[in-house]
Amino acid sequence: MQPRWLDGRLTSAVASEFIKPNDRLSSFDRLEIYNRVYWFRVLDCLYDDYPGLRAILGERKFGRLATAYLAKYPSTSFTLRNLGRHLEKFLREEPHWVTPNEELALDMARFEWAQVLAFDEAAAPPLRPDDVLDTPAAKLRLRLQPYLSLLELNYAVDKFLLAVKKREADILRDEASNTFDSMPRAKKRKRRIRLPKRERIYLAVHRHQNMLYYKRLEPAPFAILCSLGKGRSVEQACESALRGCKEKDCSRRLQEWFHDWSALGWLCRMRQRGRAAG
Repeated sequence: MQPRWLDGRLTSAVASEFIKPNDRLSSFDRLEIYNRVYWFRVLDCLYDDYPGLRAILGERKFGRLATAYLAKYPSTSFTLRNLGRHLEKFLREEPHWVTPNEELALDMARFEWAQVLAFDEAAAPPLRPDDVLDTPAAKLRLRLQPYLSLLELNYAVDKFLLAVKKREADILRDEASNTFDSMPRAKKRKRRIRLPKRERIYLAVHRHQNMLYYKRLEPAPFAILCSLGKGRSVEQACESALRGCKEKDCSRRLQEWFHDWSALGWLCRMRQRGRAAG
């Protein structure tokens, strides 16, 4: 712990005001035990939330990154799920922690933070057919679910993360299969997964029926969703994304996309301000 409190007083003196010492530990010592336990707890949370980033960097390098990150951006939230909120910002500020895979690590950090949001972020009431009746596309504005993240990435981090999780599941299964009467076995060395090559992908990270999912999108539907998320009308979003597309083909594809998005609950009615939105 720091030797001095925020106001300059000795931390040992402050601790003695509300923690009782015992015959073995001072007030400061007892508080420091909790301090260390908490420190290891937040490190464990980052370890669990970022398996893909760990696989890219390796265990030791990830440990150094996590320590530096938490020293600069300590937890200020009541919930530990927010620990990685500033990780993308930190990697942009101090990219040397992820050299020589800066861009890949940044993509993975964004992808894994999006999964945290998808799992735990609030949900708005999904769009109903009655919400859009008699509203022309030029005036209709929709918003996206708060838990939905749209990511334009330069690496296939989705496939890489699936391989990482499969490897970890295989390791756990091997460990669980050992019985007490079996002969001791040499510990298997972790198989390093080949890092992904550059590949432009568009991902939607979301949840459905309380399950986490991520889905690849084509450029056009990705652009439409991004435009809707920025507050543009349905007409504006579709025109800009499908410029040059044949009319019949455009109509069919738009129907398919909006049907899928509605079924998944991604679309919500724009918040009303004062009078009813129209």
